Amino acid sequence: MMGYTVALTGNPNTGKTSLFNALTGSNQHVGNWPGVTVERKEGRFRMGGGEVKVVDLPGIYSLGAASLDEEIAADFLLRSRPDLAIVVADGSNLERSLYLAVQMLETGTPLVLALNMMDMATEKGITIDVRKLSALLGIPVVPTVARRKEGIEDLKKRVFDELKNRTEPLNSFSLPYGERLAPLFDEMEAFLSSKPELIPGLPARTAAVKFTEGDGAVRAAAESAGLLPGLEAILSGSGAAVESALGYDLQTAVIERRWGFVSGVTAEAVTRDLSLKTRLSLSDRIDRVVTSRTLGLPLFFLVTWAIFRLTYALGDPLVEIFEGLFESLGERSAGFLADAGLSGAPVSFIQDGLIGGVGSVVVFFPHIFILFAFIAVLEDSGYMARGAFVMDRLMHLMGLHGKSFIPMLMGFGCNVPSMMATRILERPRDRMITLLILPFMSCSARLPVFVLFSGAFFGPHAGTAVFSLYILGIAVAVGAAKILGSTLFRGESSQLVMELPPYHIPSAGMVFRHAWERGFLFLQKAGTFILLSVVAVWALASLPWGVEYGSEESLVGSIGKMLAPLFGPAGFGFWQATVALFFGFLAKEVVVGTFGALLGAGEAGLAAALPTLFTPLSAYAFLVMTLLYVPCVAAVAAFKRETGSWKWTFFMIAYTTLVGYGGAVLVYQGGRLLGLG
Repeated sequence: MMGYTVALTGNPNTGKTSLFNALTGSNQHVGNWPGVTVERKEGRFRMGGGEVKVVDLPGIYSLGAASLDEEIAADFLLRSRPDLAIVVADGSNLERSLYLAVQMLETGTPLVLALNMMDMATEKGITIDVRKLSALLGIPVVPTVARRKEGIEDLKKRVFDELKNRTEPLNSFSLPYGERLAPLFDEMEAFLSSKPELIPGLPARTAAVKFTEGDGAVRAAAESAGLLPGLEAILSGSGAAVESALGYDLQTAVIERRWGFVSGVTAEAVTRDLSLKTRLSLSDRIDRVVTSRTLGLPLFFLVTWAIFRLTYALGDPLVEIFEGLFESLGERSAGFLADAGLSGAPVSFIQDGLIGGVGSVVVFFPHIFILFAFIAVLEDSGYMARGAFVMDRLMHLMGLHGKSFIPMLMGFGCNVPSMMATRILERPRDRMITLLILPFMSCSARLPVFVLFSGAFFGPHAGTAVFSLYILGIAVAVGAAKILGSTLFRGESSQLVMELPPYHIPSAGMVFRHAWERGFLFLQKAGTFILLSVVAVWALASLPWGVEYGSEESLVGSIGKMLAPLFGPAGFGFWQATVALFFGFLAKEVVVGTFGALLGAGEAGLAAALPTLFTPLSAYAFLVMTLLYVPCVAAVAAFKRETGSWKWTFFMIAYTTLVGYGGAVLVYQGGRLLGLG
């Protein structure tokens, strides 16, 4: 069986992810690009006895390598040399998408252009002559609507035909750069043609163009090959003369000519129904409301509040089923072991440690799944981008870059990828501030703790209690950013420029896939890391042998008693809470598992046992501490990797713990002063 590698690339918001899922189905693997923390997705599909591996490149606007995503995409296309690349273009905004396609044609990469979102183009009165576009570019063009899986089989067939029939790289494309630039590139091409290739497979003329543009990879290759002085001499001589004649720099001239070619192709292949030009699209009419200065922010908060209420309303009945299953499993396991003649430690280990501890966490899978299904709906519909847009004003008031809200939103899922996402911030100041406030974003690992305590202490107001914690996390993060921006990181944040994608009806398959991926990661964590943590808690709660399980005389009780007085002012100065917070550094879900192991109870038993330790006020203070204190060890490791500094890592650990402790004390003592204790 023959195997091929195909790169999938395109601008953000062109439906590239939907197309990747439609092409590969469930045959996907998620990892990281070598040496960096940017996610890498690969998938496969088969056709005609051959297998095609599809590598999903980051969404980019050009191969300029101005950002990490562009650098990764350019490096893969130029150095790894895939057999073919699929460029995903937005049929309703073709001109913007073609710039990347033209750049890739210049590199000699065999291409297939996937004209996606053709339904949106039709709605806007846009007609694309596919045959003419294909003839003008010299590549196959396939119309698709990935969300409805229209055109996917045609695309697979064209890709496979190109792979099977093409024997040489495509080096024939030459963009007309005009009478002034062309002689300069001819001179540079002649110089490079007599030397070994700068980058294997990259045409000499394209290398000349990219060197003129200031491409870092080509410049580095020229330097290592000893060709840098020669190329710079050409630019200093002929290049300077061209700049003088044009009246502006060469880089601008190259970009201008490329856009001129793209505009010409678009004018030839695209027609518009002018009668629809003045008609506002549905997206525009919705945006007049959801992005307005007066209604935008309140609507965003209302939507998020409704999501948390619905997460409870839909998840609680399912949680009760899970609770019953784990309780029954624990009892049956204990009975089976007793019948086998075992008692004491082995029975306690299975019933209290394994089933009780892990079960007390796993029962929250419905809440995790439902919450991320709602988040997927927001993302897939296009509303999440509007949330970032309306929050931009608030971000700037607090001295944060508007883009910072994107990693903050991701932080609601997991602090680790949100820290990786700070790479979208160009300025080190903005990136460092964002990294330092991300631990205050309430990740999904904290949700089981919130759900347990809110359900036990706040009854019908549990959803509102959880919502208030998410809002508190955002408020503390923004306040911390303001303080950090005016003290340790002085300076102005830059403006947010982002694209608002058109609204879509969310794809049920996409929503389920996203929710399942997050839920499955949660279950994986419960089956590995949390399991080991719970076993450690059980062992410490059982030793030394002979003491009552989870008692003050156990090792874990001794550790807790030593630290417990510190938390007296916060309202939970007892050893069980201290131990739970201590093990919560390993993973926040372990807080619930620790209580489950210490108290020998599943989630239902914990809901009944916790009111003997906490009051509603001290319970809320404990949740504030859980929300704000140092993130899990994986997030700390990600922070160290992103900053490359142990100094800032220890600073983050210390200041988040102090903020969490201070917040818990403030809530408890303030509540007592108000008579809420």
